[in-house]
Amino acid sequence: MGVRYASCGDISGDLLTVLIQVLTSLPLTTSAAEGVSTLDPFPFNMTSENTLDDEDTFKILIATDIHLGYLEKDAVRGNDTFNTFDEILKCAKQNQVDFILLGGDLFHENKPSRRCLHSCISLLRKYCMGDTPILFDVLSDQAVNFSNSKFPWVNYQDENLNISIPVFSVHGNHDDPTGADGLCALDLLSSAGLVNHFGRSQSVERIEISPVLLQKGSTKLALYGIGSIPDERLYRMFVNNQVTMLRPKEDQDQWFNLFTIHQNRSKHGATNYIPEQFLDDFLDLVVWGHEHECLINPSRNEQRLFYVTQPGSSVATSLSPGEAVKKHIGLLRVKGRKMNLQKIPLHTVRQFFIQDLVLSEHPDLFNPDMPKVNQRVEAFCQEKVEAMIEEAERDRLGNPLTPEKPLIRLRVDYSGGFEAFNATRFSQKFVEQVANPKDVVHFIRQKEYKAKVKGEEDVDFGQLLSHSSTEGLRVEDLVKEYFLTAEKTVQLSLLTEQGMGKAVQEYVDKEEKDAIEELIRYQLEKTQRHLQQRGVLTEEEIDQEIRRFRESKKNTAEEDEEVQVALNRAKAHRIERGEDLDLSDEPDVSMDSDEDSAPPPPTRGRGRGGRGRGRGQTTARRGRGAAEPKPAGRARSQKASVVNPTQGRNIMDAFQAPPQRPSRGAVAAKSYTDEITIDDDDSDDVSFVKPASRPTPASRPTQR
Repeated sequence: MGVRYASCGDISGDLLTVLIQVLTSLPLTTSAAEGVSTLDPFPFNMTSENTLDDEDTFKILIATDIHLGYLEKDAVRGNDTFNTFDEILKCAKQNQVDFILLGGDLFHENKPSRRCLHSCISLLRKYCMGDTPILFDVLSDQAVNFSNSKFPWVNYQDENLNISIPVFSVHGNHDDPTGADGLCALDLLSSAGLVNHFGRSQSVERIEISPVLLQKGSTKLALYGIGSIPDERLYRMFVNNQVTMLRPKEDQDQWFNLFTIHQNRSKHGATNYIPEQFLDDFLDLVVWGHEHECLINPSRNEQRLFYVTQPGSSVATSLSPGEAVKKHIGLLRVKGRKMNLQKIPLHTVRQFFIQDLVLSEHPDLFNPDMPKVNQRVEAFCQEKVEAMIEEAERDRLGNPLTPEKPLIRLRVDYSGGFEAFNATRFSQKFVEQVANPKDVVHFIRQKEYKAKVKGEEDVDFGQLLSHSSTEGLRVEDLVKEYFLTAEKTVQLSLLTEQGMGKAVQEYVDKEEKDAIEELIRYQLEKTQRHLQQRGVLTEEEIDQEIRRFRESKKNTAEEDEEVQVALNRAKAHRIERGEDLDLSDEPDVSMDSDEDSAPPPPTRGRGRGGRGRGRGQTTARRGRGAAEPKPAGRARSQKASVVNPTQGRNIMDAFQAPPQRPSRGAVAAKSYTDEITIDDDDSDDVSFVKPASRPTPASRPTQR
């Protein structure tokens, strides 16, 4: 039985009459200032009360940052991620969604354990395989959309598989492609036919995002996606206009444009994030992954006039305030250019309560000069923790799916002369009541350290790590901050701080033991060849030429390529030693850390923070449709012969701070005739109406 596509002529007479009556009865108001007619209010919003899940409505379940396998060896929290993933998939099946959209970080580890992969595959097979027909079709060139797959087509069109709920996913920074072949855990699921991995780019010079074009009845959906890329590199590519989002050439105003991204949304540095203003203005909705705080209610970007939803993570991987927000997933309905997002609370997520206590704000209770002040402070902290445990118990009543033991965190600011008591001994009082008995209390000291290291000749790297100046920083950020702070005493001449940071990041995150050594070796070889070509002889000329050579590579594609070549060398050495074939369980890397400074007592772990055809149907076609995207360009590769570096003089004498990257020019605001309205009442539904048409820049690349 073929797939039937609905059009205006397919609507029954009664329903068409109702639609005409509704559209002709819309009240119009005129703006006195601009003389523009707007819809006020729009009574035909898609809400849960008046939306019919008909053959023209896409139903999409959206979720991000599931982090399967996080703390899987913990006796209490080991099954949390798998239980929540089970709830998410069960919710998708109960709501009979057309497909599931994941925004990255499905796995917590780059190399998931066998238990983690087994649990994930079992759940996907349980909920996403079956005889339910797929009622939407793929119109774009799938050989381009899934070019990195051995099976470059959507999984439900594979004659050997029976898929009832397709899963589309981009990769995140935790499960990104690595190794000599550039594979990730999602590629394993893709080869098994369980997940459609899209949004992957292999070029470090230019990115062309070709959408997956879907159609259900008369509704056309353009699904864009881009997997995790180092923020600084992607920021630079946006600034240099090296990121292109292709569009269908015909009927551009009839497509609903949905974009999935996995990058920093909040600003962690000058270029360590992606501003929303960088994204194209023709988008309708952006699903933002990587950020763990649940901000699922779509917010409108007033400059680009699209909406952004941030579902957040489904598990708390750090004991920080953003993780304490109630966890949700979203059920997105799209019909034509209208959309409705229903937020669905997750019941299997472990409760998390966090409070801040500033001791200096309670002078009536204790001060540093009191006798036995530590005992008073400890007793007061115990009262706070017990109050949070009681609150968690009250909230858990009536919900048997919620885990019994909550996560509790009390952050104590002991600035002002107070001393920290033994946090480990204190936390052991609550072993039977909380899920994190090792780190219930966390000491911080703020406002006393800043401006201490500036201008000093000796820099203590351990001191940098033990204070609040490291809040929210990644490993590569710490490396950069260290070299910038230590510019007068510990300087780099051959390596850039960004390249060194990348190598250290690979060593820490992915256990690339040879990454730093190979980067230094490769940079030394390249610098030696450059000096030989330039014919410099004196020491002064050598120093000047090395500085110029180093500065010329900063913040360029060449710098990224050098790091990639060094990492490929390190991976090749690892493969030669046979270390890349081990899929055994790896020791857990705990991310149960705080975004604040580390407490004075040492703690364990380290912080890091219609549907197309079903089986037997023949009308769905691969590789045909209304799109002709351009294939993404391949990254340039360089092969450098390995030579033994000679023993040379010390050239660590000239370090230059990285130049400020240019900022992207301001984009002029657009004006539309139709008003975009949001029906955001006390219910969990948020509805939108996008304008029927919008101006399209003439220079935008198009698809045919």
